Amino acid sequence: MLRCPLLLPPLAVTITESALRMSGTHFGFQTVDESQKATRVRGVFDSVASKYDLMNDLMSLGLHRAWKAYTVAVANLREGQSVLDIAAGTGDLARAFAKKVGPRGTVLHTDINEAMLRRGRDRLIDEGLVLPTLLCDAEALPFASDRFDLVSVAFGLRNMTHKDKALAEMNRVLKPGGRLLVLEFSKVAAPLAKAYDWYSFNVLPRVGEWVAKDGESYRYLAESIRMHPGQAELKALMKSAGFGHVDVHNLSAGVVALHVGIKC
Repeated sequence: MLRCPLLLPPLAVTITESALRMSGTHFGFQTVDESQKATRVRGVFDSVASKYDLMNDLMSLGLHRAWKAYTVAVANLREGQSVLDIAAGTGDLARAFAKKVGPRGTVLHTDINEAMLRRGRDRLIDEGLVLPTLLCDAEALPFASDRFDLVSVAFGLRNMTHKDKALAEMNRVLKPGGRLLVLEFSKVAAPLAKAYDWYSFNVLPRVGEWVAKDGESYRYLAESIRMHPGQAELKALMKSAGFGHVDVHNLSAGVVALHVGIKC
């Protein structure tokens, strides 16, 4: 395993004529130009990075720990394997994966947001774990094809502008037979929908304002969950991206779902 932190500058972007054409996408419930979304999402996570772990505990009542532990169990990693953790943020999954693959394995801790990545890298180092840390865009991964045994993305796919492109890139960098694990908020069971909506739009922004001094970012997070594809839609997206088999594991009545795709 590589033993030195690696923090790279943002990838250079080449502006082409087609990239300048106006094309709309969603930012929460708002419609914005595609070129604006990444910047606005970056602003959200720049704002919440310092309180991200505390807010995760408060928002989920601690359940995010169980969801991530389940994801690690499903990953079923072996010593010496290679893992790419996308949107890894403060490093919960990267830390757990590193323990599974051991010193002969590799876990890359990556994110598009520098504030989150730095916080995660520092947190891992404080715990005595030094992982390769890379600032990169999931829609244009800077890795060779057929490189990793496992790719994971937890609570990050819904913030990506072109989910189809990101999923295709994740498929590309996986070895044949490798697996993609997508842990993400999803469509809650119908009997809980009204209560879940009330909690999301009345409680979460207030807690965000009290704790993180930023209620609007947490309102966006609640909106982004509603705009994200549900279980069946995401499964179809993953199959279109080249995954031959996709399993869906509903957690907490569908509040969260773990999608597991296998590369053909």
